[in-house]
Amino acid sequence: MQAFQKFDIPTPSFLAGPAKQLLIGGKWLPSATGKEFDTFNPATGKVIARLAEGDAEDVDRAVKAARHAFEGAWSTWKPYDRQRLLMKVHDLVEKNFDELALLETLDMGAPLSRTQGLKRWLSQVIMFYATQTVNTSGATLQNSLPGDISTSTIKAPVGVVGGIIPWNGPLISQWWLLGPVLASGCTLVLKPAEDASLTVLRIAELLQEAGVPDGVINVVTGFGTGAGAALAAHRDVDRVAFTGSTETGRKIVAASAGNMKRLQLELGGKSPDIVFADANLDAAVPGAAMAAFSNSGQICFAGTRLFVERRIHEEFVERLSAFSRTLRVGNGLDPQVQLGPLISGKQLDRVMHYVGLGSTEGATLAAGGKRLGGELAGGYFVEPTVFSAVNNDMTIAREEIFGPVISVIPFDNAEQALRLANDTEYGLGGAVWTQNVATAHKMANGIKSGTVWVNCYGAIDPSVGFGGYKMSGYGAKGGPQSIEGFLYQKVVYINLG
Repeated sequence: MQAFQKFDIPTPSFLAGPAKQLLIGGKWLPSATGKEFDTFNPATGKVIARLAEGDAEDVDRAVKAARHAFEGAWSTWKPYDRQRLLMKVHDLVEKNFDELALLETLDMGAPLSRTQGLKRWLSQVIMFYATQTVNTSGATLQNSLPGDISTSTIKAPVGVVGGIIPWNGPLISQWWLLGPVLASGCTLVLKPAEDASLTVLRIAELLQEAGVPDGVINVVTGFGTGAGAALAAHRDVDRVAFTGSTETGRKIVAASAGNMKRLQLELGGKSPDIVFADANLDAAVPGAAMAAFSNSGQICFAGTRLFVERRIHEEFVERLSAFSRTLRVGNGLDPQVQLGPLISGKQLDRVMHYVGLGSTEGATLAAGGKRLGGELAGGYFVEPTVFSAVNNDMTIAREEIFGPVISVIPFDNAEQALRLANDTEYGLGGAVWTQNVATAHKMANGIKSGTVWVNCYGAIDPSVGFGGYKMSGYGAKGGPQSIEGFLYQKVVYINLG
């Protein structure tokens, strides 16, 4: 019996029928090879759909369709036209949101309480990019040239964008691409993660229903070694946006050299979360816990290195461990569940490997650390895990685990906290918990990361945006600056004489 039937939730009609196909040039097509692959519900380990397995030939077809659309009628659409299109997309997404939330839960495991809570965010991000259609402009510039020459700048869309997004939240991730592509007048070939492609495919249907022209948005499902690598290296792709591991990010940087693609990369993280003794512990304990445990720890900027001032370290670990034991882990269709499964058996093995390393290297396992079975057997569940007495040089404090594992590291003063916080190759996020305004400013200025939170964690507003630093990548997601990455500037000289 399928899990969603067990919870009296109707099977989404989208899952019925044959394998899901590729969207290329406005048509749903099988892969060139005819290959397909299964996608699984990580809460049960059971197949929920089959997908077309695209490869380099399919990517080439999609890029050609995107180029044809970019140079065709889509190039004549005015900002007002694109804005109205985005507003129609917005209304269709809202109308079908419950289905999208359910598909996301079934496909990648996040609890319905989390996916259903994304409705406001999705509305915000689409409406934000609708405003950006009319919010780009050039400038008239003074010059010192002889004669009567006018100089000005124009912003123009870069062309075909290749997008590669991860499995830990495709319902969100795709909009960092769909929004600015539709707002700027670019076109897109989107490669979703093989582990979680369903909401991308369903939204692609909604985009067609909204009237997005053929070829403007193309979707090629498949694996990174086939479709992803081909998209990153394709010489007719003008820009690549990638979210994923730093290791893969390096390969994409190398592949971009073929035609000097523009890049936006959001890569790994090992974000510091710093708690001072004067913090409001009633807020800091659950805040720090969910900074690492939210989405079962599968968030790039998760606060997995938790620095706690030594004089409250013991108390904080006790309270943190107690809180972690209250979190209900299970099938995301259960309305009482707060943490769902990891995405796959492979990811579960990875997380359990790091849990074993933590104990081997001398950290104290204060809570969790076990795979969950019983009623959850077949799924990829692990207890929220707390390690104390961690040294910042331990493997669990250096490497991204991407699971619900916190490493608690004591510190003695603000200077030491900053030094330890910045002793990492990553720079995606960071946070500080304190009631001292001076301390808050000092830490916010000193933490070397793209985003810093004070007395909260993980808040992201599409109109503000975020980005990475150091080995966590570069380029903006959201905010007025993000649209600039989809445009290039040309200077115009006009002889008026």
